[in-house]
Order: sequence, then structure tokens, then C-alpha cells
Amino acid sequence: MSTWILDPSQILLLTAIAVVSALGYIGYLTAALASKENTVNQMQAEHQKLMRSFNELDEQAKLIVRTDLELNKAQEELDKRLNGINALQRTSRQISQALNESEIFQKLSPELFEELGFSMVLVAAFEDGKSRKRASIGIPEEKTSPLLAKFEKADHLKTALRESHAFSSINASRKSKEEIAGVFEAEHFILAPIVTQNGTIGFVFVGNRYNAPAVTQGDEELIGILASQIGQNIENVHLFEKVFRSSQELELKVKERTKQLAGALQQVEEINERKSEFISAVSHELRTPLTSIKGYAAILMAGKIGEVPDAVKERLGKINTHSDNLVALINNLLDIARIESGRVEMKFEPHPVKTVMDNISDLLAPQIKDKDIKLNINVPAAIKDIYIDISQAERVFINLLSNAVKFTPKAGTITIAASPVMEKGFITFHVMDTGIGIPPEDLGKLFNEFYRVDNEINQNVKGTGLGLTLAKNIVEAHHGKIWVKSQVGSGTTFSITLPASAEAYAANVKTEKII
Repeated sequence: MSTWILDPSQILLLTAIAVVSALGYIGYLTAALASKENTVNQMQAEHQKLMRSFNELDEQAKLIVRTDLELNKAQEELDKRLNGINALQRTSRQISQALNESEIFQKLSPELFEELGFSMVLVAAFEDGKSRKRASIGIPEEKTSPLLAKFEKADHLKTALRESHAFSSINASRKSKEEIAGVFEAEHFILAPIVTQNGTIGFVFVGNRYNAPAVTQGDEELIGILASQIGQNIENVHLFEKVFRSSQELELKVKERTKQLAGALQQVEEINERKSEFISAVSHELRTPLTSIKGYAAILMAGKIGEVPDAVKERLGKINTHSDNLVALINNLLDIARIESGRVEMKFEPHPVKTVMDNISDLLAPQIKDKDIKLNINVPAAIKDIYIDISQAERVFINLLSNAVKFTPKAGTITIAASPVMEKGFITFHVMDTGIGIPPEDLGKLFNEFYRVDNEINQNVKGTGLGLTLAKNIVEAHHGKIWVKSQVGSGTTFSITLPASAEAYAANVKTEKII
């Protein structure tokens, strides 16, 4: 075997090579370590980032849990409140139907307060300075009186309630809580006043024992609404009772007054009947001597007993004229009495309107011509007949037309017009003039017996004041009506309604109405 012997230069070269290799390996190791350190740093940064994200997610999860709990609590509170509102609506409908105060408190059912979440209920009213139980639930009967006795001693509570202050275990002061807990033996409670327009008239107490959930603001609002509804319905009941009593008193007064009026009407009818009988009797008694006076005056004027001087004849003529006036007056009185008592037999038949108008204008033609008055008769062609007693109806038209002529100055105008529009089968006629007119204060008295308007024409022309009264009675006997409109200096219009047919007259008789 041969042996290598290295010279120093070779050794130095090999050493150099080894050193270089070692340095290269060391550099490699150093680079590898640096790379690993960077990786570690990156991983640490990612770890910290992940930890921050985890912490944020944890906080969000906690927030979600808290929000969910709050939402569930809010939902429970909302459900409870909705159930309470529904229960209050049902109770409100029931107590609104109550007809007296006791019935209102009877409608406060245990189911209502069970839905509202209360096991103890006491409703009391202030009467004569004392508290009186009106309803209680969950409180033994033997305890209600001692509770109210304790309440009477709690001056602070009584004063506050009378000032319409409400209490609850969530907003009352410590002193009030202790006072209410001592009186009603409840830790969770609501005490609400019952208020009307007259002030506080009582209270509503609801509460629970110590192991029950605390009351909420919503509970306090619901009990406040209930107390308000009780007060409002008590006011309504009192108002209803007042109106009912007033109605009964009014009904009794109306019955009594109706009875009095019926008696007075019967007396008036009896008096009216006696008046008619008296007028008839007196008129008949007067006709006989008047006939004799008129007959003797005619004999004397005719000279059958001897020659009569002209002066005597003139006076006999006046006697004859006044006798005729008295006969006319007596006949009118008799006619009014007969029509009012129903003893006049009317003969109703259809008559052409044109014929009736022509007859009336012919009868009054001399008077109309003498005053140079223009007479207009306006009857539409559609109006043919009227169903009347011809003699009595003509008296009405003659009376109205005579008055128009009497109060219309010379060269004036009178118009008789028929309305083309019929009401319930009746025709309306208008007699219009351009005369002196009638004062407003006299219009309501025109149809009274013996009433005459105080004017210059009536002072100079004699009359009985019975013409319009007779006309009114004749028109009403036809189941029509008569009325007047007038203005001083502008003329007067009298209007009447008369049946157009037998059917219209018969229909109006059945209903017993004057149209």
C-alpha cells in the first residue's frame, strides 16, 4: 500500500477548501434560519389577526345573544300588552252596555285581570268620605274591610289619589311603596284613581305577591286605561239615568198636559157648539120681526095705507135697506153656524173652471166697470174641472173678488189665476189686486168673526166682518185651505185650494187632512 504525503501547500489548499465549504454551509444555515424567522413572524402576525377576528366574532355573538334575549323579552311584553288590550276591549264593550253603576263593577271579571297578569284586585269608591268596596278578586272577603280601614289611615295615599296621582311599584317613592305594601300586602302593584268630571271618585288596585314578576310601564298604562274607562262609563250611566228620569218626568208632564188640552178642547168644542146653537136660535128669532119690519115698510112705501110724504118715504127706504143688511148678516151667521156644526148639506159635483170664472165676472161686472178696473182671468188650458158645491164655492170667489174691487183704486188691476201645478189633486187659485194692501199686524186676524181692518175705506163702507170667516169655513168644508199675503201700498193676494176631482176629495177625506 502506498502512502500519500501532502506537502504544506496541499494542506493549505485543502484547509482553504474546507474553510470555504464550512463558510458556505454556515451561510446556508444562516439564510435558512433567517427565512424560518420570517415565516415565524408571519405566522405570529396571522395568529394575532385570527385572535382579533375571533374576539370580534365572540363579541358579536354575545351581542346577538343579548339582542335575542331583549327581543324575546320585548316580544313577550308586546304579547302580554296585546292580550291586555284585547281583554280591555272586551271589558270596555261589556261595561259600556251597563245601565247602572253596580252593573259596571259586576262586569270586571277575574279573567280580565288574569290576562293582565294580576292575582289581587280591589276596586273601591269614595262615598261620604269613606272608601267602600265595589269589586274584589283574589282577596278574601274578610280581608277587604281591614284593608280599606288601613287605607283610610294612609293620608298620603288618599290625598294623592284625590289629586289624580297614580302609583306603581316601578315609580312610587320608597315611602309610598312601603305604605302600599303595608296596606295591601303586595310587593308588585299598581294603584290608579277613578276620575270623573266631579273629581276622583274611587280607585283601582291590582297587585301580586312577592314571588311574582315585577310590573312594567305597559301594565301601568293598561290599568290607567281601565280606571279611565270605569270613570267614563260611570259618567255615562249617571247621564243616562238623568236623561231617563227627565224623560219619564217629561212624559208624565206631556200626558198631564195632553189630558188638560183634551179637556180644554172638549170645552171649546162644547162652547163652539153652544155658540152655533145660540147663533142659530137668535138668528131665527130675529128673522121673524125683521120680516115684519120689512113687510110693513114695503106696505107704507107702496101707499096702501095712505099717501106717505117724501121725507117719510126716504126714511122708510133706509129702514128697508138696513133690514136687508140685517137679513144678510143673519143669513151669514146661520151659514157659518151650520157649516161649523156640519148641518149644511153640500152637493159636490164636477164643474168647468171656465164656467165658474165667467159666472163670477158677470155678477161683478157692474162694480168692476164702475171703477174702471181691469180684470184678468188666467186659467191654463190643462185645468178643466173642479169638484165643488157650486153655490158655496161661488160665494167664496164672489167674496174675495168683491173685497178686491172694494180696496182697489180706479184704473187698478185684479187677476184671478189658477196654478198649473196641482198638489195632492187640489187646484190653487189666486185672487190678486193692486189695492191699498193690509198691514202685517192685521193679516193674522182677517179670518176672525166680525174682524175688520181699520182703514179709511172700511170706515166709509159698512160691512159685517163675516165674509172672510164664511169663505174660510166653505173652503175647509171642501177640505182645502185659504191664506193671504199682502204688502201695504202694493196690493193683496188671497189664495185658496179646491179639489180637482172626486178622487182627490175622497182621498183627502180618508186622511182627514187639510192640505
